[in-house]
Amino acid sequence: MKFTFTEKKMDSSDELRAYAERKIGKLDRFFKTEAEAFVTFSIERGRFRAEITIKNGGLFYRASELTQDMYASVDSGVAAIERQIRRNKTRLEKRLREGVMERDVVPAYAAAAEDDEAAEEFKIVRSKRFSIKPMSPEEAILQMNLLDHEFFVFRNMDENDAIAIVYKRKQGGYGLICDEQE
Repeated sequence: MKFTFTEKKMDSSDELRAYAERKIGKLDRFFKTEAEAFVTFSIERGRFRAEITIKNGGLFYRASELTQDMYASVDSGVAAIERQIRRNKTRLEKRLREGVMERDVVPAYAAAAEDDEAAEEFKIVRSKRFSIKPMSPEEAILQMNLLDHEFFVFRNMDENDAIAIVYKRKQGGYGLICDEQE
């Protein structure tokens, strides 16, 4: 497993990094290909936050824990990710399609350059790049819930790989927005 550590408002010790690598490294047994782990240590109002994100084959598992001790935050984060993997791995393998846990994803597009006028009117404070992979709406909902996001963009394989968005509705349930193909 590849590790990337980030610190916000603090310096982490080598012992803490080694502890996190050892604990998070135990999750590697769930994946057939090499996974990447992104770990962020930060201090918020005197409490320690450990944010752990694991990327494997286009799927992301994320946990963020805030406790009085950084080691306890790492332990809680690893336990939360392990629960996510155990709860969803069988469902992904059986309900959606075989091999979803080990599939490699190739970026499908590159984001267009921003217009200078639009940058003056609207201030973009964060920008992300990610590949949009083909999947079913059920798999997209599962991935959105794993990431704990409000929406998720994907290529709907049920609609000839049209760009689609699933989102959580305030009234409960989920919504689906699809690109109109001509």
